[in-house]
Amino acid sequence: MTVLDATMTMPRPNAISTVAALVADSALVGAPATPKMTIRDLNVFYGETSALRDVALDIPGRGVTALIGPSGCGKSTFIRCLNRMNDVIEGCRVEGRVLLDDTDIYGPGQDVVHLRARIGMVFQKPNPFPKSIFDNVAYGPRIHGMARNKDELDRIVLHSLERAGLLDEVRDRLKVPGTSLSGGQQQRLCIARAIAVQPEVILMDEPCSALDPIATARIEGLIEELKAYYTIIIVTHSMQQAKRVSQKTAYFHLGRLVEEGATEEIFAGPRDERTRDYVMGRIG
Repeated sequence: MTVLDATMTMPRPNAISTVAALVADSALVGAPATPKMTIRDLNVFYGETSALRDVALDIPGRGVTALIGPSGCGKSTFIRCLNRMNDVIEGCRVEGRVLLDDTDIYGPGQDVVHLRARIGMVFQKPNPFPKSIFDNVAYGPRIHGMARNKDELDRIVLHSLERAGLLDEVRDRLKVPGTSLSGGQQQRLCIARAIAVQPEVILMDEPCSALDPIATARIEGLIEELKAYYTIIIVTHSMQQAKRVSQKTAYFHLGRLVEEGATEEIFAGPRDERTRDYVMGRIG
């Protein structure tokens, strides 16, 4: 077993760092899809303005769920609820339940820093830190105490870059600034940074909207590989992208979840007229 194989499933900050634990976690790859997150009666307000109303949705584990809908329909607001990023928005109020496995992430006593290690996020515009490529990826493992020594930290960084499909391109320049990379490479660096803390869920808010077609294809190929290991939720304005990368799709309209189901069914035979109009390009 290679060094990179040994770090394939580095433990989360609260996990036992043993080889046995890594092997056990690896055995979960390919496990049947079951709800990883459960959202019920979700309402979000910005001041007195309602942004989301009575949303209920199950997110399957180990796969890709796409969130689609016109601009301003609540997709980004919804995805930010899933790791409590709306907490930092003044005047934002969230009601309802958001369960990660069996834990309500809005319940009392929740450690938001630890939560955001379990549920990572990749933003629309690549946002590498003003640090080296290595330090960008090492940042999370360092602050969460995941590595006992430099060798362990090196293994985490190299494996995260490999899993993000970037290692071969940057292996000889790990000390150069992450901001020196191309846009597509920066986005893959941000994905490597997110997975370095071994999250259970990865949120992606339009991760390809600022990229060219070649870089977009690389990211989509990466999503296809990562879905075997992580639960991925992606906001996208591209219906073609949703069809290519996801197994489940949820359509939002004016702050409500209108329809959700298997991606093939949503696009081939939507039940709601509003969904049909959107996927056929009549509204958008």
